[in-house]
Amino acid sequence: MSLRDDLYERLARRRSAKLGGLSPAAYDELLLSVREHPDTFVDDPHDQAFELLVQAVDRVIHSRKDDEFLGDDEFMAERTRRMERLRHDCAEALAVSPDSTHARLLNILAQDLEPDAQLDALLELDQVVSAETASLTPDYQDAWQDVFAHGPLRVKAVLSRTCLDTARYRMSVRYAQELIERNPSDMLGARHTCALSLARLEDEQGFDDLDARFGRRGDSWQQLSRTILFYKLGRMPAARRSLKGFAHLCEGGPYALLRPVMVDTYLPDRPDTDPYSFAEVTLAVHEADPVICDVPDLCTWAESQDGFGDEARLYAERNGYGW
Repeated sequence: MSLRDDLYERLARRRSAKLGGLSPAAYDELLLSVREHPDTFVDDPHDQAFELLVQAVDRVIHSRKDDEFLGDDEFMAERTRRMERLRHDCAEALAVSPDSTHARLLNILAQDLEPDAQLDALLELDQVVSAETASLTPDYQDAWQDVFAHGPLRVKAVLSRTCLDTARYRMSVRYAQELIERNPSDMLGARHTCALSLARLEDEQGFDDLDARFGRRGDSWQQLSRTILFYKLGRMPAARRSLKGFAHLCEGGPYALLRPVMVDTYLPDRPDTDPYSFAEVTLAVHEADPVICDVPDLCTWAESQDGFGDEARLYAERNGYGW
């Protein structure tokens, strides 16, 4: 669910409560009206601040569409302007609603802090948000069903990814598992972060338990994590089979692994991608970068495997990518 979808549901839920509750059919009609004319339903400061954030994130995403045509210096200058504008927009939202979890989270991301400093800021925010919501009684077995709980869940997801970025793998697993317990449907993909961290920790049992919990549904993160896990454990036949699976299932997987590209800051969620698509495997390799840096021979080994390097080069040639 995007932030804009969150906005629509927030507005519909709040208006439904004011009307004293609606039947499912009436609620669907209300939600349709909200989608068509959201501004007419914004009558709460929290939603006003959230709408400002949605507009801010939409601007950033729209401005990224031409990034591939920019040179390095132009890109960095444009990106700096974006983040400055986003910080301004977060400040505007916080002036309207000082306790907006989303505004506080996006403001941290917009500051482009060094990973350790970002982690400190997120840990502090997580503590504050946890204290603010401690007295609330959850009405759902899966917290994602409550749109007003999405902010704290997103803080936990970003916190887990930042722990991974700073090579704090056990912390990353802990926060990811906390998030999965609160949100069993895992709408924010905590299992992906958890899989990479468990692979780096060589925790095969934990990895298998995680895989089983989600019905062994495959994706680029699972394929890459499994390869890393077996390589780290020194089980080379299994590692080679996993690498072949990665190359076969993930579109452009060999190229993505051997020629990783920059992926800009998530604001705050991962972009939506199709399973095993090149877009998905690009994200998986990007998120795995701290792990791959800790296993420096992995890419050299992968490229040396029969056909892997050739497949990467062929994918680059077919799609006009540099090699």
